Amino acid sequence: SKPHSLWLKMYFYPSSNLLPVSLSAGQMTDLIYTEKELVQSLREYIKAEESKLAAVKSWANKLDDLTRVSTSDPEGYLGHPVNAYKLMKRLNTEWTELESLVLQNPSDGFISNMSTHRQYFPDEEDATGAAKALMRLQDTYQLDSEAFARGKLPGVHSDALLSVDDCYDMGKTAYNEADYYHAVLWMQQALKQLDAGEEAVVSKADILDYLSYSVYQMGDLPRAIELTRRLVAIDSSHQRAGGNLRYFEKLLFKQLNEMNQAYEPPSEEPIQLGTYSRPKDHLPERETYEALCRGEGLKMNEARRRRLFCRYQDGQMNPRLLLKPIKEEDEWDSPHIVRYMNILSDEEIGKIKELAKPRLARATVRDPKTGVLTTANYRVSKSAWLEAEDDPVIARVNQRIEDITGLTVDTAELLQVANYGVGGQYEPHYDFSRKDEPDAFKRLGTGNRVATFLNYMSDVEAGGATVFPDFGAAIWPRKGTAVFWYNLFKSGEGDYRTRHAACPVLVGSKWVSNKWIHERGQEFRRPCGLTEVD
Repeated sequence: SKPHSLWLKMYFYPSSNLLPVSLSAGQMTDLIYTEKELVQSLREYIKAEESKLAAVKSWANKLDDLTRVSTSDPEGYLGHPVNAYKLMKRLNTEWTELESLVLQNPSDGFISNMSTHRQYFPDEEDATGAAKALMRLQDTYQLDSEAFARGKLPGVHSDALLSVDDCYDMGKTAYNEADYYHAVLWMQQALKQLDAGEEAVVSKADILDYLSYSVYQMGDLPRAIELTRRLVAIDSSHQRAGGNLRYFEKLLFKQLNEMNQAYEPPSEEPIQLGTYSRPKDHLPERETYEALCRGEGLKMNEARRRRLFCRYQDGQMNPRLLLKPIKEEDEWDSPHIVRYMNILSDEEIGKIKELAKPRLARATVRDPKTGVLTTANYRVSKSAWLEAEDDPVIARVNQRIEDITGLTVDTAELLQVANYGVGGQYEPHYDFSRKDEPDAFKRLGTGNRVATFLNYMSDVEAGGATVFPDFGAAIWPRKGTAVFWYNLFKSGEGDYRTRHAACPVLVGSKWVSNKWIHERGQEFRRPCGLTEVD
């Protein structure tokens, strides 16, 4: 859709309401090899076309020489019986062969290969999801559009650049979602690169068209007028620019008259991150959550640090842990969160990934009203569910979790494997069901989620922390380790402090596996307490 014309009529085009989708790292890796195969197929097609063209050129050169001789003296040429025979033969056979050569289509193999792989290509929803993922990273880690466009991410510098047309497409994706805040940032970056002399398919008029209207939507009338004047100067016959300019000017002077203020030209400072405030959304702790993802606002202090210890955990004299106890480190004191070291070996992680990859699907959350699993735009990852019968490794991991925690996993949910690609996240949420959603786990018949055991199966280059906004903690992924906490007090009441989030992955790929342990079967392993906060 194009920016709206405001002079004749104000209205909103319907947005597509696409949910952001995150392809798993495994699926993205497959796409890289698919693209490599298609490039090879394209080169084979080019080679076949060149071979065909060379053959046709050879024919043309040979026939050029023949016709030059034959047309110089037709009667004399045909007076020789061999020439007469060869003319008949050429027209009867060789020209037919040439026709067949010209009709050959070397593209058949390439088209067939494309058709085979097309079913695995990302669709429009995936492309929109990828653009939203960049915007999510931009917001969470406070990165301006130029940082992405120039490949300058924190701790990483690469040749992955965004062109004018890429930035324009990012802005257009935001615009079509009525996300004018991001539309401004990306259209401004496209304009900046175009003004710097970078070549592009998109025109400056198109960029100014979207940018001026988006700036208007952000409430900056003086700058919207200035940008629209630039658009009119470039294209005086633009179908919307003139009408929009008159509307903007009329609206601005009306506002100035009402406030009894004089007109002030817009700032000459270019639009950048921070020029406009990001609109508020559904998440009340958005700023706290994102600050923790950046490593800011952590409430770990020296007094609290002195209350944290490390120890060897033998699962209360569990026979399987006596000879090789697990290293346990306190991550937080209250609520108590611990990290276990060397929980999964590289071989076990490899096997779990191998089992999960063919089953990875869009991660779901449990609907609190119906208890049914469904997708949600605040959880962007791919997940798979593995059971003990799938492989001895899964059975071994389940047993290890039971040995360490002392809680039975007979009533626990299956091992959930999740892969968060770039931009993948899970916004602040509770693992347990609250009082206003009593049916969340009713279908399972195993009570509420009493505890969470979270295995980290990869290191992450940047981003991807597990954060707890309520008490200001951030736990960073470390391959082979696991973190554990209780979601419920001993009274069975939910510990609302455990609301947590998986921060967006900025660089790299994050693999985790979750084991949610339920109440049933824990009666003698974790007896009830007498007070709400036991």
